[in-house]
Amino acid sequence: MQRRERTRHLIELGGLVQKAGLVDLADDDRATLYGAMLDLAARAREDGNALALWKRRGKRAFDAEGNAHD
Repeated sequence: MQRRERTRHLIELGGLVQKAGLVDLADDDRATLYGAMLDLAARAREDGNALALWKRRGKRAFDAEGNAHD
C-alpha cells in the first residue's frame, strides 16, 4: 500500500512539472529540468521568502484553474 501511495505521489509531482509548462519549455530534457530544480532548491535555501512566494503563486494558479472549470 505504501508503494502505491509513493508511486501516486511521484506521478502527481511529475504532473505538476508538466502542468507548469516546464517539460515543453525544456524540450523534455531531463538534465535541463533537473538542473532547473536544483537551481530552485538553491534559491529557496538562500531566500527565506521564496517558498512563501511560490506557495501563494501556486495557490492562486490552482484557484484560477478551479474557477475556470466551474
